Amino acid sequence: MKKPFVDAQTLSRIAAQYGTPFHLYDEKGIRENARRLHKAFAWNPGFKEYFAVKATPNPAILQILKEEGCGVDCATYTELLLAEKTGFSGREIMFSSNMTPMRDFELAHRLGATINLDDLTDVEYIQRLPSIPEMVCLRYNPGGNFSISNEIMDTPGEAKYGMTRPQLNIAIEQLLKLGVREFGLHAFLASNTRTNEYYPALAKILFELVRDLQAETGARFTMVNLSGGIGVPYHPGEEPADIMAIGAGVEKVFNEVLVPAGLGHLAVVAELGRFMLAPYGHLIATAIRRKEIHKSYIGLDACAADLMRPAMYGAYHHITIAGKEDAPHDHIYDVVGGLCENNDKFAVNRPLPQIELGDLVVIHDTGAHGFSMGYNYNGKLRSAEVLLRADGSTELIRRAETPEDYFATLLLPQASLRL
Repeated sequence: MKKPFVDAQTLSRIAAQYGTPFHLYDEKGIRENARRLHKAFAWNPGFKEYFAVKATPNPAILQILKEEGCGVDCATYTELLLAEKTGFSGREIMFSSNMTPMRDFELAHRLGATINLDDLTDVEYIQRLPSIPEMVCLRYNPGGNFSISNEIMDTPGEAKYGMTRPQLNIAIEQLLKLGVREFGLHAFLASNTRTNEYYPALAKILFELVRDLQAETGARFTMVNLSGGIGVPYHPGEEPADIMAIGAGVEKVFNEVLVPAGLGHLAVVAELGRFMLAPYGHLIATAIRRKEIHKSYIGLDACAADLMRPAMYGAYHHITIAGKEDAPHDHIYDVVGGLCENNDKFAVNRPLPQIELGDLVVIHDTGAHGFSMGYNYNGKLRSAEVLLRADGSTELIRRAETPEDYFATLLLPQASLRL
């Protein structure tokens, strides 16, 4: 059974202080997980985790990861600004482009970030920069299906990201002529997989491709980026990925492919987001309404605007009722929010203990792609974010939005906006 990282009594105190709904993060768990990851890849001196900022874009979280030796992976101008304001610079920043405007490239270059090109035409944007970067990374899309042991894991051929194999050669040739001196290779072929075989299988593809590209083009490769894709157990009873076994599997392939080719100096890096943060965040809400029609509904003061994944993907997030962790799950509820959309449901036909109005509801595994995917549909205001420090204290790391925030960007006569 999945249990919250905070007990009911402590949670009640936190909720009384900040008011629900809010996302709560566990500093102790975040730090311990970052250390496990670095231990698993300690065999590679150049290893670095570039945390995917899109997963949890909060400076307090990014600062914790920075203290644990992580960099950041940014995809937009604003994420680059957030990284800069949090103290990241130079090769602590990976910028993964995707249909990217010129000003984003310019900011990434000014910050000294490693730029990860998504398309062959991105070379033209590199050429327009004030100077040519010494190092450029290239994103690869092999097309077709990606499978492990005959099981299809994902379909890269349907993804909008990356370059084909022939395009990689052309891009390298053009970048060499521009004066680029170092190269990296990147690919993302599966999402949220808990199999320990994914990273080693991806590593084998990229290691062999780096070996071949260097031989064909004479380009000097110094990095392989395994990106993200390692998942977490959202359902009770699911086994988590074993990061130590994953690291050992990548090391085995590294020694088999790269070391004999004279490429044992390559840095292996990652861009994990979900794996780093998801289990260490909860969405905390209060049961505020009950409705009995054809089904039994429990309404929360949170909604899909606070956690989009169930509405968008039909994703499962475990739910605990604080103080009733060991009570029988003998009631069947749809747990819903207040949006005027029928997909605004955190759980459908979910067995849970009897829920009373005022009960605190803990929605698990929201530490990544939780708050960050929030929005203002129906005029819903984004929730607060709270950090549970390792010493048991709490810190408000993002206040809840107010109606004034909602109206701040509207260009209407000021008199009509007085609240």
